[in-house]
Amino acid sequence: MRFKTLPEWLAWQEQLHPNVIDLGLHRVQHVLKALHLDAPEYPILTVGGTNGKGSCVSFAEAMLRAAGHRVGAYVSPHILRYNERVRVDGVDASDEEFCEAFARIDSARGDLAVTYFEFGTLAAIDIFARRGVSAAVLEVGLGGRLDAVNALDADSALVASVGLDHQDWLGPDRESIGREKAGIYRAGRPALCGDREPPASLLEHAMTLGARLQVLGRDFDCRIEGDIWDWRGQEGEIRSLPSPSLPGRIQYDNAATVIAALQAAPRLQVPEAAIREGLIQARIAARFQRIPGPVERVFDVSHNPDAARVLAANLMAHPAGGRTYGVMGMFRDKAVEEVAQALAGRFDRWYLGGLEGPRGQSAAALAARVRSALPQVELLEHASVPQAHAAAFAAAQPGDRVVVFGSFQTVAQILKDI
Repeated sequence: MRFKTLPEWLAWQEQLHPNVIDLGLHRVQHVLKALHLDAPEYPILTVGGTNGKGSCVSFAEAMLRAAGHRVGAYVSPHILRYNERVRVDGVDASDEEFCEAFARIDSARGDLAVTYFEFGTLAAIDIFARRGVSAAVLEVGLGGRLDAVNALDADSALVASVGLDHQDWLGPDRESIGREKAGIYRAGRPALCGDREPPASLLEHAMTLGARLQVLGRDFDCRIEGDIWDWRGQEGEIRSLPSPSLPGRIQYDNAATVIAALQAAPRLQVPEAAIREGLIQARIAARFQRIPGPVERVFDVSHNPDAARVLAANLMAHPAGGRTYGVMGMFRDKAVEEVAQALAGRFDRWYLGGLEGPRGQSAAALAARVRSALPQVELLEHASVPQAHAAAFAAAQPGDRVVVFGSFQTVAQILKDI
């Protein structure tokens, strides 16, 4: 074995490939074939989309587990620990499992320079095989067509939403991005779209491919009445469902799409009782995660305009008793101005923290971009996100709340100490 510890393996992987991102399937397909993992016997649900992927994975995982499946779930990125990326039966994979999987991948890759993300995806599939999962839920990392997850054919594929993010890689508009995300669909297999206004490119690709496309609002939908809701779809209707455990109106759409994705695939179908249980048991960190106290804290990884609009809607639906302070840290390649506009009027004061790393930006640079979008807002600049959070929390009075958002890294820097 090349290394003995998980941190050593991860540090080496970060340097192995000359590019952080190198989209393509040939390296993953080569290693999967070498390890005899290219045709899993268990059914697979692949989950893509700009926003909502993590929530959909959580609903699907919880429903499948409630139905008695031994479920493997693969997600990215992690928030606090790398181990969060791979779960079996709701438990994160251990350091030892990752190290052993990485060693097998290292031996099988030959002279291929596998990327950091590809190592993680391959490790997930290797661990699932060794743990004997009976179903897997795989989250796409970037795009879909050329993402490492797409090296495996899914029984059912779900695109939760199509929005503007990662334009440098996926294209400048929703049509380009939709085409990339639709790449996870397969001919003759269920292809779900949870976007009520999908780009034409996604619809056209699914039709040309011959996928069994179902679109939210057209082929399946949800009807909300107070604390209960009904789901209807091509497979029938389920009435009086419990509210999703994850907060926000958008979660009804996510849950409805997951139900449709599971019901449409024979090997993934679950009974109604498991759907109900899964809606209640689903959990995910840092998606409008509220931590109560005299000063409530809210954590949200929203880092693009559509996600910011969902955060704004959640803040409106759950008003604070006092003032609301926003703690923001964002990478420089994100649409800061549009995110700020989406959150206009939601914060009494903005506390901005700098982020380090090749994609980071200083609080001063971030402040200039926020001011260009919202000239009248009150901004305070701090060298780091922890400093910005400390200042906001110190200023808050009982009944106020502090909202930390802008990236996984932003949220992780505060959550790790709570």
